[in-house]
Amino acid sequence: MDPQSTIILGKAIGAGLAMIGAAGGGIGIGLSVGGAVQAMGRNPDHTATIQTNMILGVAFAEAVAIYALVVSLIILFVLS
Repeated sequence: MDPQSTIILGKAIGAGLAMIGAAGGGIGIGLSVGGAVQAMGRNPDHTATIQTNMILGVAFAEAVAIYALVVSLIILFVLS
């Protein structure tokens, strides 16, 4: 196995491992929205407050997934 193919293999494995964070972001968004919908169903008077907190939680969870994507792209295309 030549050194160039070993580097490509390592980059592909590293990028794949970095994308595990995207799965975590998806799970976080699902749990956040599911809990918020249950809370709004149980207590409709506080829907505005619950919805605001849910949107913030979704934004933070999505940011983690975007960071994982950026790290994966850096591994694939920037590192030599």
